[in-house]
Formats: sequence, structure tokens, C-alpha cells
Amino acid sequence: MKLDDILSIGGKPGLYKLVKGTRQGAIVESLLDGKRMPVSQRADVSALSDIAIYTYEEELPLTEVYDRLYEKLEGGKALEVKKASGEELKAFMLDFMEDYDQERVYTSHLKKLFAWYNLLHEKDLLNRAESEAEAEEAKADEAEK
Repeated sequence: MKLDDILSIGGKPGLYKLVKGTRQGAIVESLLDGKRMPVSQRADVSALSDIAIYTYEEELPLTEVYDRLYEKLEGGKALEVKKASGEELKAFMLDFMEDYDQERVYTSHLKKLFAWYNLLHEKDLLNRAESEAEAEEAKADEAEK
């Protein structure tokens, strides 16, 4: 899974794909509706690859958290955030990641975590590392022949 070009913008719903960097900021495309818009360099922008979840021993990158969740759900979607209570979200998180720091990871974080996962799943942006590795192996096999 490659999350380098997927961005979260403070104060804006959903996730955005980086289209092009500019001197004043960037041009991004919403994963929700596909609309493009400029984003100032002063905006609160975070690449998902830079986000991590606290565990009791370390900070686990979001990519690894999503890989664990993808394996646990066998490629399916996570629970619906709008319908789940805070306790359900915590129980679901503990089910696949029992070492997450429950004191430093709030319910609001879990809502974003699962909502983003479902959006990435819907747009087929999860587990790209495996498909890229398989494509490279296929190319190497063809080159050997």
C-alpha cells in the first residue's frame, strides 16, 4: 500500500490525492467527489504515510495498521463509523491491534482511522504493495525466459 500521495487536510472532510505541487502549495483531488482544488502551503496537510498510531512500545505507521486491518478483515471493509459507538470502535481496534495505547488514541482518532480505511478500500487503494511486488516478480520471470 502506498500512502505517500494520499493527504489529509485539516478542516476538510475525507482524503485527497496529490495531483501536483506548486510554489504556493499543491493541487489536490478529493477522493470523495473527484473535485480538484488548490491548497495553500499554510494549510494543515498531512500525508497518510507520515501518520502513526501510538502503541505501548512504539508508534506504528498507518500503513502497517492498515495492513493488519486488511489481513484481519480478509480484504473486506471495516465497520461503519457513523453507526458504531465509541465502545464498539475500541473493541474492534483491540480485536486486530491489542497493543494500541488506549489512553493516547482517542475515539475521534479511531473514527478517522476506520473512515479513511473504508474510503481507501472503496477506491481500491489498499494493499498496493503486494500487487506491485507481484508485477515486479512477473517482469523478472519474463526477463529470465
